[in-house]
Amino acid sequence: MPITLLWAVDVYGRVYSLSTAGQRWEHADDMLLELKRVTAGKGRCWGIGCDHHVYLNIMPSETSIRYREETYENQRWNPVDGFTDTLLPTDRWPWSDVTGMNPQPLHSFQLPSRSWDWEGDWYVDQSCGGEPSQTGGWEYAVDFPANFSPDKKWNSCVRRRRWIRYRRYIAQGTWAKIPLDHPRKPPLPLCDISCGGWEMSDQSGRYPYLWGVSQQGQVWFREGIHPRVPEGTSWEEIEVPKEVAQLSAGPGDLLWALLWDGNLLARTGLSLDNPTGTSWVEVESPGKEVEGLHVSVGVNVVWVVTKDYKVWFRRGVNSHNPCGSGWISIGGEMMMVDVGLNDQVWAVGEDRSLYFRMGVTPAEPSGNGWIPVSAQWGNSKKVIPPRDDRELSCQLTEASQGSVLSCTDSDSELGPADPQNGTSDTPVLEAAASSIVPLGVADTHTASFKTEDTPVVSQEDAPKPFIPASDSFINSLVSDRDKTSTSQPSIAEIPQDEGKETPPALILPTPEAAGHDVPWMNVDLEGAEAARSGRAAGPLLASGSAAATYTLEALETSQGVGEEDGPVWAWISGGGCDVDANSQISWLSPTGPLTSSLSLTPVQSAAWSQQQQQQQPQHGRREEISKKPLERSNSVWLRKGALRWWRDWKPQRWVDVGVALEQSTRSDGTKDSIFFVYYVQYDEKKYLHVFINEVTALVPVLRDCNYAFAVYTAQRTKQRWPLVLAAQTEQDMNDWLSLLSDCCCECRGITSSPSRQALWSITSKGDIMVHEPSFSLESPANTMACDVMFWRQVPGHLRFVESNSLGLVWGIGWDGTAWVYSGHFGPQPTLDAVQMQQQTDVRSVHVYENQRWNPMTGYTDKGLPTDRPMWSDESGLKECTKGNTHPPCPLWSWVSEWAVDYNVPGGTDKEGWQYAADFPVTFHGHKTMKDFVRRRRWTRKCKITLRGPWEQVPPIQLSDISLMPCLAQSSMEHVPVWALSDKGDVLCRLGVSPENPAGSSWLHVGTDQPFKSISIGGANQVWAIAKDGAVFYRGSVSPQNPAGECWYHIPSPPRQTLRQLSVGRTSVFAVDENGNLWYRQGLTPSYPQGSAWELISNNVNKVSVGPLDQVWIIADGVPGFPAEPPGAVCHRLGLGPMQPKGQCWDYGLGGGWEHISVRGNSAEAPRAPCPPTAGAPRSPLPLPPTQANGSAVRV
Repeated sequence: MPITLLWAVDVYGRVYSLSTAGQRWEHADDMLLELKRVTAGKGRCWGIGCDHHVYLNIMPSETSIRYREETYENQRWNPVDGFTDTLLPTDRWPWSDVTGMNPQPLHSFQLPSRSWDWEGDWYVDQSCGGEPSQTGGWEYAVDFPANFSPDKKWNSCVRRRRWIRYRRYIAQGTWAKIPLDHPRKPPLPLCDISCGGWEMSDQSGRYPYLWGVSQQGQVWFREGIHPRVPEGTSWEEIEVPKEVAQLSAGPGDLLWALLWDGNLLARTGLSLDNPTGTSWVEVESPGKEVEGLHVSVGVNVVWVVTKDYKVWFRRGVNSHNPCGSGWISIGGEMMMVDVGLNDQVWAVGEDRSLYFRMGVTPAEPSGNGWIPVSAQWGNSKKVIPPRDDRELSCQLTEASQGSVLSCTDSDSELGPADPQNGTSDTPVLEAAASSIVPLGVADTHTASFKTEDTPVVSQEDAPKPFIPASDSFINSLVSDRDKTSTSQPSIAEIPQDEGKETPPALILPTPEAAGHDVPWMNVDLEGAEAARSGRAAGPLLASGSAAATYTLEALETSQGVGEEDGPVWAWISGGGCDVDANSQISWLSPTGPLTSSLSLTPVQSAAWSQQQQQQQPQHGRREEISKKPLERSNSVWLRKGALRWWRDWKPQRWVDVGVALEQSTRSDGTKDSIFFVYYVQYDEKKYLHVFINEVTALVPVLRDCNYAFAVYTAQRTKQRWPLVLAAQTEQDMNDWLSLLSDCCCECRGITSSPSRQALWSITSKGDIMVHEPSFSLESPANTMACDVMFWRQVPGHLRFVESNSLGLVWGIGWDGTAWVYSGHFGPQPTLDAVQMQQQTDVRSVHVYENQRWNPMTGYTDKGLPTDRPMWSDESGLKECTKGNTHPPCPLWSWVSEWAVDYNVPGGTDKEGWQYAADFPVTFHGHKTMKDFVRRRRWTRKCKITLRGPWEQVPPIQLSDISLMPCLAQSSMEHVPVWALSDKGDVLCRLGVSPENPAGSSWLHVGTDQPFKSISIGGANQVWAIAKDGAVFYRGSVSPQNPAGECWYHIPSPPRQTLRQLSVGRTSVFAVDENGNLWYRQGLTPSYPQGSAWELISNNVNKVSVGPLDQVWIIADGVPGFPAEPPGAVCHRLGLGPMQPKGQCWDYGLGGGWEHISVRGNSAEAPRAPCPPTAGAPRSPLPLPPTQANGSAVRV
């Protein structure tokens, strides 16, 4: 690591530097130099002197800084004298720049400042265009201006040659004054400067930019700073909407300014092409009632100190979003902070000690605690400890130096203490807010508070009140505090005891209390001169507050604080100090019992130390402090990465973007997170952001075979506009999904496995999603909207899932394998603690080969122009060849080669062809005279292997399964489970219970034809659909007779073929081949087959009826969004005992959903007690069927 410097300024204007390789503060060589503040960059440091001039210190290096001055000598040929410097009136100057527009004689070149020296005299450049020339450096041309060349021709009427002289910068390693602009008007006296911009985000810069603020609130930009011109050339004024008090420029393209009203401004549009930016955006101060005091920015961070000395961190700051998104309170009470290299944070505490924020990393930009900068001072090896908050006793230096700063616009201001009586032996009384008097002023109440040994200065002898003005933010640099020396090697954040009050800091009169209205400005030298004329010395004690004035002799004979106990710091700059959280720096090594990853404010540290000093012996004080309970401050955690974003407006394409997940943790442990997406459009930096607590689902999707996933929120669900992102690898996608999912669960307080009441769903990609229902989900009033439901992913891969409220969850894979959920439920160990088992699934991918008959050649792959592609999917709308067809997603891998599929609905001939009259019509397996087209299906198997909380149930492959829904308070010894094999056989699983969710064995239920859908509802009502669309009801099913006795045929809806049904507690819903939803009317305990079918809706793919007779479907599409992919979760609203069919649909999460099961949700909203009514109950308990409808079928 290169050796770099940390710069700091004390209250007397003395400048110090601390090397990363050293252990001791080094004072500037120029003993007369006094600066008010400094700003450091890589290899250089700028400062503002007490004379309002700007100073520059360039670090010494092996490479010298040289600047080349050049001018051109121009001549014209005439017949008498040849080439001469006598030019035509319309020609350029005899000595000029390269353009000829500006005169530049040799004697006009002057050194810009004393920091430069000439290396030699002027000489002629003997080369022409970089090539050696024999013409003495002359270049010839026909006329001015024209293209010059070293070859002299017959028509060469003009010539020129270049003169060169170098000057060297000789002020490296010293503080050099920046010259004023000539002839331009220089800026008004500056009160603040900040350098930055050497690491622009779009490319690496070579030199920093310098910004300044004048005392009138104007913002200035230093132009012309270059590696060969470190001082710059001139100042350019930047317009600001309001008066600025202080600003900060980061190494990148961040620039923030603090206004005099306490609010902040952020500069937008900063870039290498436009280093001054384009516009200002106002940002409110962190505290609503407390104004900002100081701001400092880094590459991607903004830190602010308010006037109550609280430290704040700005969330979401980025070059795409320079304004950020919110404030986070950080522990510690500081006077100012400075963000240095690597976004490391340095600070001046309220006790005037220097602190470093440890733990600052790209992943945790807010850090996790403050530690002191414990460097040695002077010639001794004594380490400067953190100073007690009341230890500081400032002494005014000679007024002509004019470098001492103070503030009169502060909540707690301190006056100068008596240098002779400022020791720990002098009693200091606490200030009372109601009896604050100006410095040097005594009233009639003073005598009652005097001590015997305290001299009193009369009002006639005391000088006029002297309150130095502030330098835009520094508060109470000249303070009157008790010199109680409390050495603390490190600090940690501890909460104050509620029953104990720490001694408050002494308070000086504010401008309002003192009857003055002093604005922020630089030190008034006339006021300091008036202080020099004071003759009386001694403290004035009024209402418990201490104030003191001094004679010049007392100040000159007293020993300064910085000479014995170390400097009293006023400013720090780490812009040139290259350290990070892992740096091994001797003066940043935390030591002592208080060291931890937590923080303690300097005021708390001093107060607690004094309290322990009064109560405990010296030898036992540290051990008692270490037992103090610690309090964690707020922190910010950040994760960055690079993904691809699907921009779904024209032109639609994938765009490379940067992403960042920012999570803030408050002191009470609550967390909130924001997800940012940064992109560039038309060379303009933009961003999208999503609040994690608004995310409703994180769903892997199929997009161009990328590792893609979609981020849904309630608003994006309504607009059908999810945020689709893609990663380069499967690991990256899984990492981001896991990270975002964990943050979503933390924000919603979900820390456990799925509950027994959870809703389960499957996406078209095979991912398993669950939702934790609330009582309001099925409440008749104030029903939760579908678009605000939060879905989270469960590890595994299925095609079908079914659940009930006793904690049983079964699933079926694409290959027909049955799986049972083996994880925990409710507040038991999370999915991370569940033993994951290997889960595999195999599915087939199909493509269709299409041909048309030709009278000459027979069937051929040459179709009509209006025909479908000769290789396509089943619909014929998309071209799919065997070469360009891939597995459903990269998680799948091929396990077979392409082969003709003979198991196609409708049958095939011996070669696998199906025939039809034209595309598209119904295909059949034999050729006729009217069949002019044919197709055959090619299939290829792929396999996926992953791990999840699922246990395989061998050995029969299934196509459908159903668990009997029941209420959560129900108790069953065995849960009825019915299923269909892949061949259409009806099966009943025996021995299924919450303790044994997989059951023990299968019981075959006889049928005379294969089935394709089956469902069991309340009171053991079993309904099924045969492959030909016939509907059947199983009679006499009971716990004692789990397989029932016979099938009863139920008439289907007129001219419709049903394909799937679901039975609830008292209702039956079915879906036909055309996507229509039907409701079975007339179901009663005595007539369980019902009476007729009633059409409810269309646009339905799957239906699920729960134990409360709630109805949920997977819709084929969302009305009004034709481009939405099929598969949207919908909830039927308005259901009730008097309205079992419901009233309308609530469309929720959509686009790629395959299946849903709500049969485990029996969470009913609590009902108000009502008096019992006479007569039969409105919802009688289900009874075994006593009457059959239709014809019985013998088994």
